[in-house]
Amino acid sequence: MCGIVGILGTKPVASQLVDALKRLEYRGYDSAGVATLDHGVMGRRRAEGKLQALELKLKDEPLPGNAGIGHTRWATHGKPTESNAHPHATDKVAVVHNGIIENFRELRDKLIAAGHKFASETDTEVVAHLVTDYMQKGKTPIDAVAATLKELRGAFALAFLFAGEDDLLIGARKGSPLAVGYGKGEMYLGSDAIALSPFTDTISYLDDGDWVVLTHTSASVRDAQDREVKRPIVKSSVSAQLVDKGNHKHFMAKEIHEQPEVVGHTLAHYIDMVGERVALPGKLPFDWTKLKRLSISACGTAFYAGLVAKYWFERFAKLPVEIDIASEFRYRGAPLEEGDLALFISQSGETADTLATLRYAKEMKQHVLSVVNVTTSTIARESDVVMPTLAGPEIGVASTKAFTCQLSVLACLALAAGRARGHLSETDEKNLVRALIAVPRLMSQALALEPQIEKLSHDLAKVKDVLYLGRGTSFPIALEGALKLKEISYIHAEGYAAGELKHGPIALIDETMPVIVIAPHDRVFEKTVSNMQEVAARGGKIILVTDPKGAKEATIESLETLMLPEMASTVTPLVYAIPVQLMAYHTAAAIGTDVDQPRNLAKSVTVE
Repeated sequence: MCGIVGILGTKPVASQLVDALKRLEYRGYDSAGVATLDHGVMGRRRAEGKLQALELKLKDEPLPGNAGIGHTRWATHGKPTESNAHPHATDKVAVVHNGIIENFRELRDKLIAAGHKFASETDTEVVAHLVTDYMQKGKTPIDAVAATLKELRGAFALAFLFAGEDDLLIGARKGSPLAVGYGKGEMYLGSDAIALSPFTDTISYLDDGDWVVLTHTSASVRDAQDREVKRPIVKSSVSAQLVDKGNHKHFMAKEIHEQPEVVGHTLAHYIDMVGERVALPGKLPFDWTKLKRLSISACGTAFYAGLVAKYWFERFAKLPVEIDIASEFRYRGAPLEEGDLALFISQSGETADTLATLRYAKEMKQHVLSVVNVTTSTIARESDVVMPTLAGPEIGVASTKAFTCQLSVLACLALAAGRARGHLSETDEKNLVRALIAVPRLMSQALALEPQIEKLSHDLAKVKDVLYLGRGTSFPIALEGALKLKEISYIHAEGYAAGELKHGPIALIDETMPVIVIAPHDRVFEKTVSNMQEVAARGGKIILVTDPKGAKEATIESLETLMLPEMASTVTPLVYAIPVQLMAYHTAAAIGTDVDQPRNLAKSVTVE
């Protein structure tokens, strides 16, 4: 979602703000802006489009001042125009905002009636005018913010800069992340530690409902009841260097190629490589044997990781699993038996729908376990136990390495549950762990298919619709492949369980329709082949992703066969994810879309 930066510095901050915003580009954005204070006088520059446009504007119209705020905006209210770009300002205050103010219409109407004039279509501008209204009535900037926060309804992070107040910066969070950075005579605000990494590695994270008053030498944190509180100050492990693409054209390509390394790193965290057994870090606050049901909830790609996990938990641990899209789960009022386990999956750990469902599960007295890539995130902090994915920063909006690291953690959890519940023997566990240990190598072999996939993708770039088919754990990979293609190439694609083909989707198939079939030679391979024959009979262009044995036995003419090495069926979702990622990536690259920051999408979805 939107990115926020604030600096109380000892030298001009405009260029520093832009530099920090570059580190937040991965969140996705469509406009950007900064505001600074120079001896109490407010200055502001905003631009539609990418940060280069803002940099050019600052070159032509420099902004002096040692205090400032900056923002990359992903439009929620109003089009991505300069007038809707942040910061929004009055003659007294400038504000940047991540999230949605749900009651902005009623607040706006009230303020217009009181004589305020609005210049944008956004919900954010109402915050600036509301603070101004309180200041006009005699409140100090700090008291005006305190009063304003009590009137706002929604999920948001905010940063405020005040005219005439060179030694004051205020931040607030309710549902959207915000971090405080500590320097020597300087203080910072940022949406995450990545934004602040060039300036400081000393960070504190605001809890939900907190707001903070910063001066050059202090940070006073208040909770939702305005009580002064202390939040832990930690050392961030984020590199101070801006993450770069290395030898790759896009971050997404780099992150696809990082998967053997990061999956290996993740597996090493959960597996005793010598003993060939799962060794989960820390002590679990629940007993696997006493669980009657596991509830999994997630959004987007993380949901598909959860779908794979459902197969694993039910097969290896005989543990019934209910899985829901997080945005649906809490609204249907699912009955949850006290003492069962709720598992949440999120790359950012800030996904609004997933967080809301987590809180519902806690109300229903569930044990809460989260699988996240950011261990300091809100979801992680509100969970009973956290299983980190260790993927490292993922800059591309379309998730790749975070997905396979999620699968790695979930596989280890399922094996641990199976062993604890007595459904896997020691020998079973060793064999399954050996299969997991082989995954980084198998991923490297899958990456070797890239030249073949790149050539194939030039044909895919010319089509309008694509179907993906799979059975068993290959079905979620079909869903994920279709999602990836949609996200970054804007080609319409759908994933289906192969057995559902004749229940409707087969009507779409003709000689112009590519059908990508995820079909390792496993126990359902023959069933998948029969579905492929149905496609071939109708002239569909089959792209088969299989292994040598599958390629030999398919005996169906295909447009292309992508041959992966043979492997245990348990780990096929991790390895077969790579060719579907590469197909999406190279198709989008051939079309010329913005691969790392596709239109209308954001990395961290912090509003419902």
